[in-house]
Amino acid sequence: MVLNDIKKAVRQNIRDYGMYIALVVIIGIFTITTHGLFISSRNIANLMNQTGYIAVLAVGMTLVIIIRHIDLSVGFLSGFLGAIAAIGMVQWHLPWYLSILVVFVLGTIAGIITAFLVAKLGIPSFVASLAGWLIYRGALLLVTLQTGTIIIPDDTFNAISNGYIPDIFPKLTIIPGVHKLTLLLGVFAIAFYVLGDISGRKKKQAYGFEVLPFDMYVVKLVFISIVLAAITWVLAGYNGLSWTLVVVLIVVMIYHFIMNRTVLGRHIYAVGGNPEAAELSGISVKKITYIVFGSMGLLSALSGILYASRLQSATTTAGSLFELDSIAAAYIGGVSAAGGVGKVANSLIGAIVYMSLTSGMNLMQTDISWQYIVRGAVLAIAVIFDVTTRKTKA
Repeated sequence: MVLNDIKKAVRQNIRDYGMYIALVVIIGIFTITTHGLFISSRNIANLMNQTGYIAVLAVGMTLVIIIRHIDLSVGFLSGFLGAIAAIGMVQWHLPWYLSILVVFVLGTIAGIITAFLVAKLGIPSFVASLAGWLIYRGALLLVTLQTGTIIIPDDTFNAISNGYIPDIFPKLTIIPGVHKLTLLLGVFAIAFYVLGDISGRKKKQAYGFEVLPFDMYVVKLVFISIVLAAITWVLAGYNGLSWTLVVVLIVVMIYHFIMNRTVLGRHIYAVGGNPEAAELSGISVKKITYIVFGSMGLLSALSGILYASRLQSATTTAGSLFELDSIAAAYIGGVSAAGGVGKVANSLIGAIVYMSLTSGMNLMQTDISWQYIVRGAVLAIAVIFDVTTRKTKA
């Protein structure tokens, strides 16, 4: 009976659990092959910082794919906007926060322009965003033509991707050698997850939805809590939570709330599930398209800021392949190529899985050619997995 319950639960939730299984397998393999170096506190902290700018794009790309579109312009758009932020501080002598505000506005406008081409003129999003890819690539080269790499001297801006939240308990010697504030935040995160998941389970039961058997549900809560505790402990062993990770978590929480607790989120899923039916039910598909692409432009700006801050400079190659990395992360995170299906939180896990491959292979000194082959194979497997699970449910 228990075995049947396990098989049924896995079959019904394989889309949500598949990426966690993949992450555990990847961590296990690279931990063994690198003799524990992959799971070290320093490497995990660096991995989270490297994942930041891709994870932010993956969140926005998840929404774009949910409504059955794609945006290829986001890579060089983020690189171009990162360069604009650098120029704002270095050449225009703007304070860092005004440079960021300008970039956010420009990113949102860029996303709305793409939406106009798609929603108003009926141009396929692939073509419209490909045009943007070429334009922003040229614009990036244009603004960096005379100076080349633009060094960013602002310490506050550079700390966004290189700094860590300070420990408010530095003299507390109960647990020496670890970041106490990170441990405390980890405890809060676990409690928030457990209480939120229990509340969600009760609501599903109240509306008559099927839920996991109680014993398996407890196992799930315990397992994820242990994983969160392990991640917290590893991060606390280095410098604690980075500001990059804090920014990414805030973005994920905001978009998770929008997609799961607001009318806008339900409309986005409705448009992705069946645009014609959504239009007939009173939902403006064009309006949703503008909102989603505008949001994608805003997150492209944030990604460019995180990347420029991490490098402490703007380069002529910034943003290269970011769009493909974010699309791959979204698909690995479980978004459906058919639209209408996908979770924002899972896009973060997808980004971690995808960037873990790069980090682990770099530690193993794997040739770059094989890195591309492996990452491409993982993306293909993710899409095959999506198609197979949809056929099984059908």
